[in-house]
Amino acid sequence: MSLPRLIPPPPKTPPPLPPLERQFEELDYQNTPIGELSLRRKKVLKLNGQEVYEVKINEGFLMSSLFPFVEEEMAVQGLALCPEDEPLDVVVGGLGLGHTAAKALENPRVRSLYIVEYIEEVIQWHCRGLVPLAPTLCQDPRCHFVQGDFFALAMDPEKSFAPEAPAKKFHALLLDIDHTPELILRDPHGGFYQEAGLRAMTRHLLPGGVFAMWSDGTVNEPFLQELQKVFPNARAERVTFPNPLQHKESANTLYLASKA
Repeated sequence: MSLPRLIPPPPKTPPPLPPLERQFEELDYQNTPIGELSLRRKKVLKLNGQEVYEVKINEGFLMSSLFPFVEEEMAVQGLALCPEDEPLDVVVGGLGLGHTAAKALENPRVRSLYIVEYIEEVIQWHCRGLVPLAPTLCQDPRCHFVQGDFFALAMDPEKSFAPEAPAKKFHALLLDIDHTPELILRDPHGGFYQEAGLRAMTRHLLPGGVFAMWSDGTVNEPFLQELQKVFPNARAERVTFPNPLQHKESANTLYLASKA
């Protein structure tokens, strides 16, 4: 496994992108270890021309700025479970468009935030100012970009998510990478969702530490049972949010677990 490395933010925030004059624009395209990755923005005509950012991997959609609610709710609920009256050191697994990280930084108790992202090009989207939340993350001194494999680091008790501090432990790990525990982006991820992988991950948590995870689809009962073997308190809940494209509510699953 290659060692994780900190990627410094740019010395100043890049200039904003020009207004979107066309209905669709591909901002970046890269061949990556997980496939063909595309960052796009478009005007959604049925939403009165609202500007939307989305990420595709190969032919499938990975994420959209139109539906950040559950990722943000993960940060809110996950940090609310942390021990009270302590400054918080937090890890976000998966950067994407930055919604989970930005919401975590809204919590004044957060002392440090390490965002672990496998694909360096995704980090560069933020460093280059290609996504709306780039200034929020790049200008906050608490925020650190780490290019590395969250899952490999999570299951390695000899490593830390903070490259400069191998013994550092954290109050919360917030994970938003794979679609579900069964629909994963890379085969090596699979072992993380079993009892042994989850138990190894807890070694990176401080006493009373919290693990929270976003997932598409319905509650995965086998994974929840694995989670409950490892954490004294673990649950899953369906979180609904408005879907303006389909004029109805949609839902994702949020897993929340704590060591206390």
